[in-house]
Amino acid sequence: MTDFLQLSGKTFLVFGVANRKSVAWFVAKSLEEEGARVVYSVRSETRQKSLETQLAGRPVFRCDVERGEEISRLAGELSAAGHGELHGIVHSIAFANYSEGFKPFHETSRADFLQATGVSAFSLVEIARAFKPLLAQEASVVTIGISSLQVTPDNYGYMGPIKAALESCVRFLAKSFSADTAVRFNAVGAGPLKTSASAGIPGYLESYLYAEKMTFRKRNLGTQEVANAVLFLLSGRSSGVNGTTLVVDAGLGSNYFDQEIIRLAMRPLK
Repeated sequence: MTDFLQLSGKTFLVFGVANRKSVAWFVAKSLEEEGARVVYSVRSETRQKSLETQLAGRPVFRCDVERGEEISRLAGELSAAGHGELHGIVHSIAFANYSEGFKPFHETSRADFLQATGVSAFSLVEIARAFKPLLAQEASVVTIGISSLQVTPDNYGYMGPIKAALESCVRFLAKSFSADTAVRFNAVGAGPLKTSASAGIPGYLESYLYAEKMTFRKRNLGTQEVANAVLFLLSGRSSGVNGTTLVVDAGLGSNYFDQEIIRLAMRPLK
């Protein structure tokens, strides 16, 4: 069988594995199935212990991206460990503080907004800077965004603008790195997924079920489908794609006037 993606023997650093439902886990598992070598970065010692069985025998490092110095430390640790050059990085990290429940957007606190921006968006910039010396000349960096920045879901709150900032960072990093490398930066704009992180969003289940009715196929997106898109962007087969968001949403964003949804919405109240 032809190795179409040509990922075998290459080394990738994956941020964001939390459990078996994580986008990062599906990506890492798929990379390994393609013969690639995966280096894992997890947030904390507690998270590492919870993944001991899942990541047994694999190189695992700790890095809390909320602390910029830990990103620099991680780059030094990987260099010292002799893992060689990296052919790609997967940034699958996001955080929002919903501990006080959902609030209207205009009531977002400065502390919550800045914390979420640092973890979910600016960490990509810091990772790119710290790991630039370790990246292969034509490496690929991929982050996980959302399928649409034009819609305003009530239960996503301030993360919408932050995901917009993440996508903007992708474009500016792509241009910045082009000055002296061929490293590419792209995002995968994923539709609603059934992950542990999304389960923490207030009202997410209803949104997830609604999104399923809005897809062309009437079946929601699978996390593996997102992982497949990430692998394409990590591979040399996507060499012409840079500074772009690849939307993976099963048609959700193009099906606003679905007949079934219109019928349900316009049904007379009893």
